[in-house]
Amino acid sequence: MRLTVTSFITLDGVVQGPGGPDEDESGGFELGGWLVPLFDERLGQQIDAWFAEADAFLLGRRTYEIFAAAWPKVTDPDDPVAAKLNTLPKHVASRTLTDVTWSGSELLRGDLPAAVAELKDKPGREVQVHGSGGMVQTLLQHGLVDEIRLMTAPVVLGSGKRLFAEGARPAALSHEHLGVTSTGVSLDAFSVAGEPSFGRVGAEYDAP
Repeated sequence: MRLTVTSFITLDGVVQGPGGPDEDESGGFELGGWLVPLFDERLGQQIDAWFAEADAFLLGRRTYEIFAAAWPKVTDPDDPVAAKLNTLPKHVASRTLTDVTWSGSELLRGDLPAAVAELKDKPGREVQVHGSGGMVQTLLQHGLVDEIRLMTAPVVLGSGKRLFAEGARPAALSHEHLGVTSTGVSLDAFSVAGEPSFGRVGAEYDAP
């Protein structure tokens, strides 16, 4: 399976607490809920389209707890997000959880990169990561991410957890722009394309 990462993100790279003031207050974060005023039909359609490609999910502890508290309550079989989350396998990466009760969930044991590499070797289309910013850092460091899907909000917060933190592994990306919502959220997908290349600005670029 391909491993895809999907994230709401601000212009300055913050991914913490998009869905509400109390979604993730760790580190004293007080700016949660920044995505909510920007959500529109186009954004929902894109999320549905990405979820349609899922055959499994990989979640960090905090995202698992947020999802497990909400999505089992959505029982409409025609809801494209709830139907996937409530029925497909969910692999949870956590050093602190001892049990997961959401139907179809299991804890990943042992070395995370090795466990994820083994998961990717299974047949299927996509194992999807949603949220789980801390875990994504590890996946990127070990070259396990195939595609990054970003919904970039026209917001600058100045603080909060960032998707690409200091020390992120250098990578070249192939960009596909999917559109812009009515509220200015940019929808983009980036395939990981190996190592970045570098050059030097020559004299032909110097100002006269």
